[in-house]
Amino acid sequence: MDDTDRELIALLRQDARTPIAALAARLGVSRGTVTNRLRKLEDSGVIVGYSVRLRPDAQPQQIRAWMGVLVEGNQTRAVIASLLGEPGVEALHDTNGRWDLLAELRARDVGELSRVLERIRLIKGIASSETSILLTSYR
Repeated sequence: MDDTDRELIALLRQDARTPIAALAARLGVSRGTVTNRLRKLEDSGVIVGYSVRLRPDAQPQQIRAWMGVLVEGNQTRAVIASLLGEPGVEALHDTNGRWDLLAELRARDVGELSRVLERIRLIKGIASSETSILLTSYR
């Protein structure tokens, strides 16, 4: 990857729907160059997909939460496998610091979140956890 690829990725992060012609103009290269670079970035696995980002208040009935998870001993793989099988876990991250894992949780309402937390509490190998409900997102 060179500087042009990095600039292209930065532009796509701002708006992945930017037309090829607009990307080419902003980068000072031809449309063919942009098309070829995108294809290479996709084929090499640097770009793995495009997604839609919603305004945080676009789904006000949905509850999002973060859960820090402390794993007992050498149970990390088993805990990760169990958490990845939990439908309420949107994403799971390996971290350093106080928590071994950070889980992004999503639920339709408080009742569903409570059921997700109950199921997670039953996972063998979790020493402790702490959950914070996301109240407001600024970006």
